[in-house]
Amino acid sequence: MRHYFPVLDWMGNYRRADLGGDVSAGITVGVMLIPQGMAYAMLAGLPPIYGLYAATIPLFIYALLGRTPQLAIGPVAVISLLVSRGVGSLATPGTEEFIMLAILLALTAGVIQLAMGVFRLGFLVNFLSHPVVAGFISAAGIIIGFSQVKHLLGLDIQKKRIYQIILDVFQNIREINFETFLVGLSSILVLVGIKRINRRYKLRIPGPLIVVLFGLAVVYFFKLFDKGVSIIRDIPEGLPVFSLPQMEFSDIRSLLPIAFTIAFISFIESMAIAKALQRRHKRNIISPNQELMAMGLANIFGSFFKSFPVTGGFSRTAVNDQAGARTGLAAIISGVIVVLTLMFLTPYFYYLPNAVLAAIIMVAVVGLIDIDEAKHLWQTDRVDFVLFCVTAVGTMVLGVEPGIIIGVLLSIVMVIYRISYPEIEELGQIPGRRIFRNIERFPDLEIHDEILILRIESQIYFANSSYIKDAVYTKIAEKPKLKHLIFDASAINQIDSSGFHFLKDIIEDLHKKGILIHFVQVRGGIRDVMKKNHMFAENKKCQYWLTIEDAVIFIKRAQKDITKRPYIFQSN
Repeated sequence: MRHYFPVLDWMGNYRRADLGGDVSAGITVGVMLIPQGMAYAMLAGLPPIYGLYAATIPLFIYALLGRTPQLAIGPVAVISLLVSRGVGSLATPGTEEFIMLAILLALTAGVIQLAMGVFRLGFLVNFLSHPVVAGFISAAGIIIGFSQVKHLLGLDIQKKRIYQIILDVFQNIREINFETFLVGLSSILVLVGIKRINRRYKLRIPGPLIVVLFGLAVVYFFKLFDKGVSIIRDIPEGLPVFSLPQMEFSDIRSLLPIAFTIAFISFIESMAIAKALQRRHKRNIISPNQELMAMGLANIFGSFFKSFPVTGGFSRTAVNDQAGARTGLAAIISGVIVVLTLMFLTPYFYYLPNAVLAAIIMVAVVGLIDIDEAKHLWQTDRVDFVLFCVTAVGTMVLGVEPGIIIGVLLSIVMVIYRISYPEIEELGQIPGRRIFRNIERFPDLEIHDEILILRIESQIYFANSSYIKDAVYTKIAEKPKLKHLIFDASAINQIDSSGFHFLKDIIEDLHKKGILIHFVQVRGGIRDVMKKNHMFAENKKCQYWLTIEDAVIFIKRAQKDITKRPYIFQSN
């Protein structure tokens, strides 16, 4: 029960020393969630109140079931963008149909995550490699930033592609609302300034809350709403009422592609944060499948109270951790802060300008654009750099869903390519020692014309057996005096039926040419399967040794007949 309900663990062993940090973090993140939630709801194409709905029930559910107490659940920029683009293709943003589909999307994505956790399918997210995720999130950050230009400038821009937005801005540059732009630009400058002050002096000044109060005051006292500055106006007061989302099979079928995307991306984002936190908090236990179930149930129960999809947020989690969060109580306190806001404070947001919410989003997503990761990949792994760039460009040019599909396909292709073309190293002996190393990396190794030592750095299966065969024969052709081929099998962890056919064929072929094959350092599981394939019966055509040195000593002694099998033949 403690495994599935971590609340039983931290609540039953709660320490008084943790209370101060939990209260401080809960209040800080709760205050931060109010403007951020409304901003991300606007980004998702929903009325701002739905951002507050998404910052209540999901927080309570994750606090009970999640295993990373510092992880701050709620609306985030990337998922909000996915909601906007996915649901926006089915309904007009802001309409009742759009709201209904966004809530149904939370339920659908939650069910997918819960099912993945129950059936222990957390490993599937490994098909999204780090460069692909980094490229996608970086591109999403750029798309999100450009999507807020219309609110920042007071323009009516309906286009979604970046180049279309830029073109529309230049075509309508004379229609920019100066007051709106001034409010938005001032908010950005204040947010950036507060972030720098917080970073320099290690403070926790709530920048988003300050610019919200600033925007409210400026618009109200200077009557900017009469000068074309767009404001939120009426926000419903009170808590969301429990209700099941309207479910039509046709709607669920239409939402499935974006629901799967959100389920994967939100889980990957949360797990990346959880792993980073574990390095700081050794008591944290990461269980991917438990996290999937916790996230899934948070989205499912959230949808019953009008929430759109949520996940862990980078910036809020950092604040939560720095403020001293130690248990799930911090998330519960944050949720209570939002609940109190819904009950008593929503009327005070009437004059809040959309430009302020746009500024909050734009400053927040700058951190998503990972230029440092692109530089790092360029210096260390050009293939991963290409994956990063192709995913980022594909997402910006073709759209969010095509971009992530391209990234997934490229990841799978690269996995297949790397397995299909494994590295095959030729080894030589360090003079005077029992150590064998790659001849391309270590100079002056001892090499013999009659002996070839190869190490295959991969499993042997149907997709790479032909490549390995060609590579081995190429190496053999380079040694016309070859009499002994030694296979170092230490890196081979699996061989399928095609792989065994390849081994039997090469044993038979080289035997006809007078070349004896020696297998060394064969893993136990591989030995067992070799016995089942009757490969140990070929004692005149191949030999088996515990180490490369054993095989080399035997060869050097020129022992032609073996009457006693080596020790490695034992089944254990």
